[in-house]
Amino acid sequence: MFFDNVKIVLKAGDGGNGAISFHREKYVARGGPDGGDGGKGGDIIFRVDDGSDTLTFYKYKRKFKAGNGENGASKKFHGKSGEDLVLPVPLGTVIKDAASGLVIKDMSEKEDFVICRGGKGGWGNRHFATPTRQIPRFAKAGITGEEKEVILELKLVADVGLVGMPNVGKSSILSKISRAAPKIADYHFTTLEPSIGVVELSDNRAFVAADIPGLIEGAAEGLGLGHEFLRHVDRCRLLIHVVDVSGSEGRNPVEDIKLINSELARYSSELAGRKQIIAANKYDIAEDTGMLEEFRKYISENSLKAVYVSALTGENLGLLAETAYAELKTLPPIKTYEAEYSEESFEDKANHDVTVTCENGVFIVEGEWLGRIMRNINFDDRESLMYFQKTLRKYGVIDRLADAGAKDGDTVSIYDFEFDYII
Repeated sequence: MFFDNVKIVLKAGDGGNGAISFHREKYVARGGPDGGDGGKGGDIIFRVDDGSDTLTFYKYKRKFKAGNGENGASKKFHGKSGEDLVLPVPLGTVIKDAASGLVIKDMSEKEDFVICRGGKGGWGNRHFATPTRQIPRFAKAGITGEEKEVILELKLVADVGLVGMPNVGKSSILSKISRAAPKIADYHFTTLEPSIGVVELSDNRAFVAADIPGLIEGAAEGLGLGHEFLRHVDRCRLLIHVVDVSGSEGRNPVEDIKLINSELARYSSELAGRKQIIAANKYDIAEDTGMLEEFRKYISENSLKAVYVSALTGENLGLLAETAYAELKTLPPIKTYEAEYSEESFEDKANHDVTVTCENGVFIVEGEWLGRIMRNINFDDRESLMYFQKTLRKYGVIDRLADAGAKDGDTVSIYDFEFDYII
């Protein structure tokens, strides 16, 4: 089954904690702090895989995590950085934020994209030594890596899309004008997934064409198979609308054109305005002259461009390809999706994000960054405690407590560490 839409959870690696250590060596007095820094957490990176055309890689695994950075050590040893995690996606994959549905990145170019950044490693205690603080008994914890829930949505990158009712000959035409090998049979819905082929013309000219599975009435609302693949027509600069003008299926080609165009419009008004070439297939076996005349009249009255072809005999298929190439020369480049999702730096957001609530007269302060700091604070050490108090003022925690109504003598609790609030 063609797998082109999936929701996954991503977690970058956490930064390693800085070390609390002091230099110890025979005959060396007062060696001072020598705690090393923690290693950086690994990033999560999306990379275009030329050999892939579906998202099957994500079918059975939905959670991915990069490596954590190692903690620092004594003797100023830096912790090892966590390994990056590279995730492959087909060309044309659109990455969206799962909560808002906004586009984060369109992987329509072969450039790596860092979706989640690993956390920075924490500083060792050697960074906190000053002339007045010579024995810092605290270090900085590593920053937590970014975490996101995203939707991967594959939208094929093709210049031309072949659309039409089931069994009108789309797959046969694609197989004749390109090297694609879609399934072909004399029954409806033989194509269960889009097929892509490169159409090569003379003088090194070429374009990419995609056979989109047959649409039916109600496809935009989820009926039939075609609704699953309407998204793959989004990027196509030109549509080749294939119709059966022979009437062999008991259908009217004019009504088929109207029906398919109606479904395209209901899916996307932009898609409905896309340039079309009508490929009048099975022209070699058309016997109903009345229906054929009605078709020609409709084409003329609506100023449409039609090429009468036969997928069976190959008649005029070269002309169809040349006509499509000529039209492409006049059309804008393949559509790309601009990023809609933006957020402030993860670390900046974490540094300022605190909540203050009052329960039974106790002011409770919570914030992920506070939890990280407190893991490395030695509350029995005066200098370490002073550093903690300075941090609370620097990042506005004291001001937030005042805004919440805290007064002198009130009890403040930060992750089970309680102290009196003093202005």
